[in-house]
Amino acid sequence: MASDETTTPLGRWLARGDDEQDLWGRLVPGPSVDDVARRLSAVPRSFLEPGLSLRSLVGDVLDDLAPDPLGQLAGPARRAADVAGEIDESGHDAARRGAAVALWTWASQDELGPAEPRLLTRSADRVLAALAWRLAPVVDPRVWLADAERRDEAARSLLFWGGQLPAGEDAATARALLEARDSLRRDQSLSQALAEQQHRLEVMRRLREARAREAAARPGHE
Repeated sequence: MASDETTTPLGRWLARGDDEQDLWGRLVPGPSVDDVARRLSAVPRSFLEPGLSLRSLVGDVLDDLAPDPLGQLAGPARRAADVAGEIDESGHDAARRGAAVALWTWASQDELGPAEPRLLTRSADRVLAALAWRLAPVVDPRVWLADAERRDEAARSLLFWGGQLPAGEDAATARALLEARDSLRRDQSLSQALAEQQHRLEVMRRLREARAREAAARPGHE
């Protein structure tokens, strides 16, 4: 991908190299899509203010993650703050709104009561990137709040990229429902770039597996 393409929302997303196929095999139980959608629809106006610092908001929302000895954000929160800072600097309004809605969904567990199971924050950076760079540029987050089907897509996207399976669904059902709603795949001008990245990831996966088999077959391998 050309370097200037990485400054577009989709280019930023593809540059991360998140492996969708691999993630489908590693999901853990999460709350229901309806619960997450309800939280999305209740996002406060304060989270959508244009001048809001997403990086600062990450620190406020993810304060359940212990700071390091220097008083800085640790682990997942630090990675999420780095993504939030990139979104802040991009000046892309829809991306900012998408990330802010995701942050509210986590914050809502204190305001509206905890989800069951709780929404995980260990992959918060990936969730912020997915909602900001992958979904928001195709469907503005304001539409998520007004349209039930797009809100369902946003809820499913948040759960999936957070590594969680919607309650009451197996992986095959969840995948079929998310793919049926995937606005990026339905946008012909963008879906080709996504398909090319997925092909590259699949080739890389096969190469890793082949190297592992070769290493296991060498004499003296323990």
